[in-house]
Amino acid sequence: MKKNTGLWIDHKEAVLVSIQDDKSLVQRIESGAERHHKPSGGWKSGGTNVAQTVSNEHIDEERRKHQYHAFYQRVMELLEDSAGLAIFGPGEAKVELAKEISKVSELHKKVTVIEACERLTENQLVAKVKLFFSSRK
Repeated sequence: MKKNTGLWIDHKEAVLVSIQDDKSLVQRIESGAERHHKPSGGWKSGGTNVAQTVSNEHIDEERRKHQYHAFYQRVMELLEDSAGLAIFGPGEAKVELAKEISKVSELHKKVTVIEACERLTENQLVAKVKLFFSSRK
């Protein structure tokens, strides 16, 4: 039987559920990406000027983009041997991952659904993935 994988992803972590022969394996991958930082204080806090603050925000955003890209690459490596792939998640991360996957033709063909989904417990995610792939037989 082929291995199908369900994936719940946000910018902090990915939870992969692999289903094969009615057995499930759960893997968690932390992104390691920095959180969005909002400077505290008011205008020109800490003696910085506005232009410098805007420049620093741009640099921080670029750094996060590179961290997310590396995270998506790690996740994609774990998905390579899947026959079918279902992607779930609450925000932009699932769409960003799908864009990365679309650049890899073989993996792109395996994606069956990209669906909005709030955070689930591990057992709820396993049940959702099993139900999704059992209904597609």
